[in-house]
Amino acid sequence: MEKSSNNTGGWRTNKWIRAAIPALLLHCSIGTVYCWSIFSQEIADYIGFSKGATEWAFSFAIFFLGMSAAFLGNVVEKDIHKSSLIAAICFAAGMAGTGFFIYYGGQNPGSVLALVGIYICYGFIMGVGLGTGYLSPVKTLMLWFKDRKGLATGLAVAGFGAAKAIASPIMQSMLDNLGEGGIYKMFWILAVVYFVMMFVGHLLLKKPDDWHEPQTKDASQSIMSVIKTKPIMNYVGIWLMFYINITCGLALISQEKMIIKCIGLASFAGILSTVTAIFNAGGRLGFSAWADTMKDRNTIYKLIFILSIIFTGIVMVTSGIKNGEGNTLLTILVLCLLFVVNAGYGGGFSNVPTLLSDHYGMGNISAIHGITLSAWGFAGLTGNQMASWIVSHFGESVEIAHDLADGTTEYITVNPTGYQTVLYATIVLYIIALLICLIFVKPTSKEKA
Repeated sequence: MEKSSNNTGGWRTNKWIRAAIPALLLHCSIGTVYCWSIFSQEIADYIGFSKGATEWAFSFAIFFLGMSAAFLGNVVEKDIHKSSLIAAICFAAGMAGTGFFIYYGGQNPGSVLALVGIYICYGFIMGVGLGTGYLSPVKTLMLWFKDRKGLATGLAVAGFGAAKAIASPIMQSMLDNLGEGGIYKMFWILAVVYFVMMFVGHLLLKKPDDWHEPQTKDASQSIMSVIKTKPIMNYVGIWLMFYINITCGLALISQEKMIIKCIGLASFAGILSTVTAIFNAGGRLGFSAWADTMKDRNTIYKLIFILSIIFTGIVMVTSGIKNGEGNTLLTILVLCLLFVVNAGYGGGFSNVPTLLSDHYGMGNISAIHGITLSAWGFAGLTGNQMASWIVSHFGESVEIAHDLADGTTEYITVNPTGYQTVLYATIVLYIIALLICLIFVKPTSKEKA
């Protein structure tokens, strides 16, 4: 029976105030990294570089998110207050620094120093804030919500996914209304806002009073020793299926806006991007809460991969992306694919810490979760780039007409065959992930956690 620290008494022992709210404050702040597509073209134009050159800032951010989580997992394990403070400082400093180098690039168009500065600030410094900020509240949530760990972690990670839907219209409004230099002014304003949010989260975050970190020899053993308590391929399987799910998700999500335009819905691209972000957040919360009711949490990953394979296969067979314009059924099928992939992408994130706790216990969960997030880092370097390479090497670009609200016509360059070909790569990877899920990741009891 849980002690009173898990009840909703005073605010000092209230699990919503000491775990859920600070987790949302942290994750709703750092999750705005996914708003990159909103302003990436603005940055490229302002500093005098191609969009492709600036895109690496986002890839570096995701890479260093994974790497910092892997290498700083032990810091999070020992002191969530130190790690959450590091997250707040690094994330805000990275945003402010990005704003400075955008400003510098505007004064000196084509400056390599401006581009490298953005890589360092948005990629490395913010990346460290992302990794430590992502990890810091997860174990705390699982300790406060012992019976509904999936729901608790899903709630926080949903905040990470929902951040894009919440912040995108705000950022777009700021870009439209801040006038000349609005792009760097936006970064400076948001750096202050997100530091305040994350610092409040840092102050509130606290583990339950009845939780004491294990001090036994077994509990303090190295991470590799903990992993070896199960067959090593069990952990390798979890890492690989997590990596593949992110890679496939990023591959499709990175082309999402162009796919929507390709099927004749250019006028609704902004609205549909918000809807897919909601599915991403909903998958994080829904799949993880659903997993709480299952005997084996790995069943959720099987469902994610099976659904992804089915909808990818249907759009492949029907050539839905190439033939979707003007065909209501094919348009609906393509949208369903985008919704399913976004939900599965989010669900994969929210279920991995609880899956790891089921397999390896709570003693070293932050460190093990951190190492596993290295899969996110590597996927950040491969998912977008794989899709971009396929689109640039397969098919041909064509222009499609798009009628604007003012009665004029805009011509949009798309590559329907290229986007369709991306699906051939993702379905193969999804099948591999399902086989790994079935063969290597063995069922385990939740009682261990």
